[in-house]
This record gives sequence, structure tokens and C-alpha cells, in this order.
Amino acid sequence: MTDDTIPGTGPKKRRVQSVLFMCNFNAVRSLAAEAIARHYFGKSTYVQSAGVRSGEPSDPFMVAALDEIGIDASRHKPRTIEQLEDWEGLNFDLIITLSPEAHHRALELTHTLAADVEYWPTPDPTLVQEGTRDQRLDGYRDVRDGLTYRIKSRLKV
Repeated sequence: MTDDTIPGTGPKKRRVQSVLFMCNFNAVRSLAAEAIARHYFGKSTYVQSAGVRSGEPSDPFMVAALDEIGIDASRHKPRTIEQLEDWEGLNFDLIITLSPEAHHRALELTHTLAADVEYWPTPDPTLVQEGTRDQRLDGYRDVRDGLTYRIKSRLKV
């Protein structure tokens, strides 16, 4: 008897082989998610990220927050979902969205893609403009740590 034939257990989630993280600009939250997932699962899972819109450079606060835990995201170049699609296509098992706008766009994509979509509401640390550098960096650390926990839990083999 397999797990999915035992009443109430349901089918096991299959291992994710490719994941796309989506956000608004691919400069803060999805940048961090891609860097974290590559750091921990880059040998076993194909990882990319993209934004719904273009125009924002990589956020230096998020790059610094990732650097604190030994992850180098300094060479990340933000890209849109359209740029990613043109570059390599959109062949992902799982799309994880980190903002409402990205979630709506991902759901539109699934009309033509066979990908699961999960919404992980993630606060935007750029909204905090007051305080010292360290106080502002705390918001980025919170996002980094929250994403690290969720990514490790979701992508573990």
C-alpha cells in the first residue's frame, strides 16, 4: 500500500526540479530568493528569478544582507519575465511569487504553462526609508531569513 492509497494522506509532493521566483522588479525579494535557493540547492534544482516590470537596479541593501550570510549576489542583473522567456523560455515545475502583482502575472502564465504556482507574501523592505542604515538593513535581514527558512523547507529533497 502506497502513501497515496492510505485515506487522508494524499499524494506526496514531487521533488521540484526547476523553480522560478517572481516579484515586481527582480531587484530585492526575488533576487534574494534566487540567490538563497542557488546557494542551498543549485546543484539539484534549476533556479531563476524575474520581475513583472523593469527599471530597478539590484538593491545594495539586499546584496549586503545576503553577503552577511556568505551569499554573493553582487553580479545579479534584474530581468523581466519577458526577457527570461525570450532568453530561455519558461520551463519551470514551480513558480513562487513574492508580491501580489507577480502572483497575478504568474497565474496568467499558467494558461499556457504547466507549472504550479505558490504565493509567498513577502514584505517589501524598500518601503522603510527612515532610521539608520542598520535599522533599515534589519528589514532586509528579516526578508532574507524568512525566505531562507521557506526555501529550505520547500525545496529540500
